[in-house]
Amino acid sequence: MPEDAKWYVVHTYSGYENKVASNLEKTVENRQLHDLIQEIRVPTETVTEIKDNKRRDVERKIFPGYVLVKMLLTDESWYVVRNIRGCTGFVGPSSKPIPLTDEEVAKLGVEQKEIEVSYSVGDSVHIIDGPLEGFVGTVEEVDADKNRVRVTVSMFGRETPVELELNQAEAME
Repeated sequence: MPEDAKWYVVHTYSGYENKVASNLEKTVENRQLHDLIQEIRVPTETVTEIKDNKRRDVERKIFPGYVLVKMLLTDESWYVVRNIRGCTGFVGPSSKPIPLTDEEVAKLGVEQKEIEVSYSVGDSVHIIDGPLEGFVGTVEEVDADKNRVRVTVSMFGRETPVELELNQAEAME
């Protein structure tokens, strides 16, 4: 029975995140461990800095000192990651690393899940989650990149625009 790979957090020396990630990628490549260690990420965000009246976009690490690794946890994969230069260990008790939960992975935005929607602009939808659960509205805009849909709902005799996540509305049959 094949196991699903899970995301683990690896602690590194501060400033060594990219070095640890690239060394780990090279080791995976050299030892042909793609089936055990599937993905390596250093979460970053782009921030606009204003310095000396000049704007510039700077890429910053969201979690300095940490690297996220998607892998099947075996003795071999644990040993490979643990012995990368600059790595101080996994986050979790010393004997066994703890994987991130699905909710944590979703909140961190590490994995982007594609959501298929069966409605488009102009369709009537039924709101199935949130404070407006049970209401019916008309789709005004669908933004799949941001996981948002704008729906116009009739409340108290007025048309009110509402922003929802894509999975909070479903097409009416």
